[in-house]
Amino acid sequence: MKNHITLIICIIFSSVAYGQSAKEFTEQGKAMYEKREYMQAIINYNQAIEKDQNYFLAYYMRGKVKEEFDDIHGAMKDFSSAVEKNEKFAEGYYARGNIKFRLQDYFGAISDFSKTIELNPNHLDAYYKRGQAKHQLDAYQDAISDCTQIIELNPKSIDAYYLRGVLRLEFGQHEAGCLDLSKAGELGDLKAYDLIREKCNERVYNADGGSY
Repeated sequence: MKNHITLIICIIFSSVAYGQSAKEFTEQGKAMYEKREYMQAIINYNQAIEKDQNYFLAYYMRGKVKEEFDDIHGAMKDFSSAVEKNEKFAEGYYARGNIKFRLQDYFGAISDFSKTIELNPNHLDAYYKRGQAKHQLDAYQDAISDCTQIIELNPKSIDAYYLRGVLRLEFGQHEAGCLDLSKAGELGDLKAYDLIREKCNERVYNADGGSY
């Protein structure tokens, strides 16, 4: 009798699962992901992809789980699949750009962050990460421009002021860099004051040998 009941329950659950859409499987996976039940989440994303191999969100979310496990190459493959299925999916490009940044593929990261910004001009994190990637390539002026763009969109962006301050100091714009760090400190970034003490309270000499 118990075996019959178990069989009936399995048939019912199988029927329910069979009737679910890729979107429903993905939503269930998201709920598991938020609870940090990652393997259950992956099972749901796999089922979503089995239902619809073109459902880009399932690939994207599966990539997020793989990223949690530091499977960065697997994550990048899934993020790539997501943007192949939906070429206008800004978050997919941003996620893949972050992976490329971790792999020190800074040119590739810049390309993906630029695509993110093209699709979503208000994506502040993409500007910031692109600025960081440009910093790694010593493209100071371009990186400073990205920070400036963030500040124009959000005048209270602590991270943008801090990064722009660092960039300007390294690029030789001493006073402007120190003022940016001061603004970051004013907005609440205490580490900015440590850098100010280290970099900004010393006499700076100009090209004629004078100081200011």
